[in-house]
Amino acid sequence: MGNIVINPREIEAKVVEAIQTCYDPEIPVNIYELGLIYGVTVDPDGSVKVQMTLTSPNCPSAAELPAEVEQKVRAIPGVSRATVEIVFDPPWEPWRMSEAARLQLGM
Repeated sequence: MGNIVINPREIEAKVVEAIQTCYDPEIPVNIYELGLIYGVTVDPDGSVKVQMTLTSPNCPSAAELPAEVEQKVRAIPGVSRATVEIVFDPPWEPWRMSEAARLQLGM
């Protein structure tokens, strides 16, 4: 059997799609549109690293959201490993939200 060829761009697009199904329980907008995802890195071996933040360090979803993101990313065909890193630098600000998220929240 030959090696499976991983297309990092294709995997990254699928990662973004998966993340767009994750919602902050307090805000009816997915965490990608909220601007909580700071970066997605896909290595040629299929390992994925997601850098994300939370709306605040005291966010009640601090344990749930990263675990949900990791689980959904790990379920993508071609992903060999998923790691979610929580960062608070730079801190999240409302301007990081997409225009669609701001419209949805009436901002």
